[in-house]
Amino acid sequence: MPFPTPQSVAELTDAVLAGDYGPDPKDMTVTSAFWLYHTTRLAGGPVTYHNHYLVLRVGRSFGGCSFEAGELTPDFCENASGHPLEKLLRHESAPVRIAALDAYLAQIQPHREAPEQEAVPLPVGTPEVRAKARDASIAGLLDIEEGAKVALIGVVNPLVAAIRERGGVCLPCDLNLRTTQWGEPVADDMTEVLAEAHAVVATGMTLSNGTFDLILEHCREQKVPLVVYAQTGSAVARAFLGSGVTALNAEPFPFSQFSADETTMYRYRAGGDL
Repeated sequence: MPFPTPQSVAELTDAVLAGDYGPDPKDMTVTSAFWLYHTTRLAGGPVTYHNHYLVLRVGRSFGGCSFEAGELTPDFCENASGHPLEKLLRHESAPVRIAALDAYLAQIQPHREAPEQEAVPLPVGTPEVRAKARDASIAGLLDIEEGAKVALIGVVNPLVAAIRERGGVCLPCDLNLRTTQWGEPVADDMTEVLAEAHAVVATGMTLSNGTFDLILEHCREQKVPLVVYAQTGSAVARAFLGSGVTALNAEPFPFSQFSADETTMYRYRAGGDL
């Protein structure tokens, strides 16, 4: 069935609750819930990344959302299994709502079955090898001229390097990092980098911290390409292809950092032209 074209996350959620995407979320049950805390520090790097995730399983798919420390405690998962998605889509916590929305959309159309996706295998290897391959895949979705300014909202150092290798000038922005691996300052106000950007690359975590809609609106109004790289809400971001999102590098659970074996990401472009 053709799906609606949402303009905001709230509009997408309302459409799901109204049954516009097919199955009634009242009839879809969470069978597993995970609260994950993960740290990583790439070899030779100065930064330890601290990542917190909520993952909800529904049927044959998972929905995931990263969140800031303290936003959600592990005991949430104690009673989450068995809840209908409809209840979690109305939850007071944004990470819970996004994970539930992601689980719903991934269940009705898993990335592996989406006709417009391009499967991208991440190679067997160390975290450094796999991170470099992942970020090259993301940067490969950028169609930019030499010297174009690229706002990177959600800084991952290998992705900074990948943007440079594509000829872009990276404008990094992050709520937690103050400098890149190479000592460049990182803005904490995304309006600063958006104002200068010829293109935007944004993490899916913007879905959980409430900034995604603002980025989406800016890119629509200014006709600026928006590439999203998403572990958080990868199926949610997919719903906005052609409605502000130009391209998506989707990485559904289990995420690449949890394996040394080959895993699969899925790339999309608005219109399906890859």
